[in-house]
Amino acid sequence: MKSVLLNAVPRVLARRAGAKALRSAGRVPAVIYGRQAAPQNLEVSAKEMGDLIHHAVSENLLVDLTVKDDARPKRLALVQEVQHHPLTGKVLHVDFHEVAENEKVTVLVPVEAIGEAEGVKTDGGTLEHVLFKLKMRALPKDIPEQLTVDVSHLKIGQAIHLGDIKAPENTEILGDKHISVISVTAPRTEEEEAAELAAVTEAAPGEVEMIKEKKEEGEEGAAPAGKPGEKGAAKGAEKAAPGAAGKGAPGADKAAPAAAGKAAPGAEKKAAPTAHKKK
Repeated sequence: MKSVLLNAVPRVLARRAGAKALRSAGRVPAVIYGRQAAPQNLEVSAKEMGDLIHHAVSENLLVDLTVKDDARPKRLALVQEVQHHPLTGKVLHVDFHEVAENEKVTVLVPVEAIGEAEGVKTDGGTLEHVLFKLKMRALPKDIPEQLTVDVSHLKIGQAIHLGDIKAPENTEILGDKHISVISVTAPRTEEEEAAELAAVTEAAPGEVEMIKEKKEEGEEGAAPAGKPGEKGAAKGAEKAAPGAAGKGAPGADKAAPAAAGKAAPGAEKKAAPTAHKKK
């Protein structure tokens, strides 16, 4: 993979307000990190970065980063991540991963199928991509932009596995060699399509019936609640009855002892002196 020259400047403005000011000035906030040095905030030209991404064959971009006033004239780095605006697609932020020329790195490389599979062309099969990217290990300069796989010989039921793909010189493809990368499947018959459609159609009424049952349960539960007046009256009567009984009975009980208690002493006091005087 060839490296592309890209100029950068140390970034002074930080946080959200600083990043917004940079983007308004046609700059993109960035950061570079790696094992050789501490992370450093940078800013790059939005136009240069946009052109670099637009002309790239794959997501793997190798750049020779020239940082202004830096002790090293160039810093080799991979574009690790690019953040885009969800609506406009403009570049919002870039992460650079600094690498060494003599140290191998592990990256994901896209796979592209070339040719028309025999099973698709003659038998109406379907070409299926099981893996769109493969993990590879190589020196930065040896990383391919993409891997091309010839599928013209594939018949229905056949597949190209990871072990069938020849890695470029000085590179290594990582992973299980028995995993399918690209395959050709048989065309679906009308009976299979009809069976699938029937299965979907049969599942739909069951769902409707389930909803209907829930509604019926709700309606049954709502019927007794439709007579709140009767329940309210019954509850009021129940509350009134104990209330009346509770209030009347204690009053009577209190009055009876009080009357008995007061009457008895009074009678004894009045009766005794009267009897003494007569004597």
